[in-house]
Amino acid sequence: MANVIEVTGKPLPPLRAWLKPHRIVLIAIALALAAYAGWTMRWDWIPDYAPLAVEGVWRTLWLLVVTCILGFALAVPLGLAQAAGPAYLALPARAFCTVIRGTPLLLQLWLLYFGLGSLFPQFPWIRGSELWPYLRQAWPYAMLALTMSFAGYEGEVMRGAFAGVPRGQLESARAFGMSRWKIFRRIWLPQAIQRALPTLAGETVLQLKATPLVATITVVDIYAVSSRVRQDTFIIFEPLLLLALVYLVITGLIVLAFRRLEARIPARLG
Repeated sequence: MANVIEVTGKPLPPLRAWLKPHRIVLIAIALALAAYAGWTMRWDWIPDYAPLAVEGVWRTLWLLVVTCILGFALAVPLGLAQAAGPAYLALPARAFCTVIRGTPLLLQLWLLYFGLGSLFPQFPWIRGSELWPYLRQAWPYAMLALTMSFAGYEGEVMRGAFAGVPRGQLESARAFGMSRWKIFRRIWLPQAIQRALPTLAGETVLQLKATPLVATITVVDIYAVSSRVRQDTFIIFEPLLLLALVYLVITGLIVLAFRRLEARIPARLG
């Protein structure tokens, strides 16, 4: 019966889908590992560090969301400039993407925090400004580095997405008298986003995996909390296993969200 349903292309019921043999085996293995970990490992430290862990998860999530949104907002003009912009816009955009993609994110983060951040205190007018309470903290540099990294990679993706939109559609829109802004807003950008959406999901997951680097500049994310537990209690494996579980859950939610989004977008736009 299951084979008939799969051949006809109709979706399997949720219970039937979970009762497939390979999924039953995976669930059994996961339950066995969870039972083994719960029985043989130490977890008595969790109540003491639970508030700090919640704060670390929250900081990881808002860094991920904010930098992805800002990075994508920057990636759209970067991709558009490379795909159809004049040379004086295309060359700087291409140079930015090349530098960001060609250097390690950790190096960029340290250059901003230890380099740029160390220059600001030398200027009295900066120390006396309203921005100084923020510039003396680490999180603005972490947010800037992650935003630039996401924009550099996604800008190249958007370049290909903009270039992949059929030119005939754009020419037809011009023939109908649509303005450039209307063509971009209603034809070019939606189709480019639809083409880049699968890659955008992967880049978002990679952005999540890049967030632990902010712990190197004293930003307390969930990875930094795990490191503090290991330093305070000398318990090694349990914090790392719990950390891996947190990242797996967040990754699963990201993948699920993008799959739902892809399902709501028509296969063909325009």
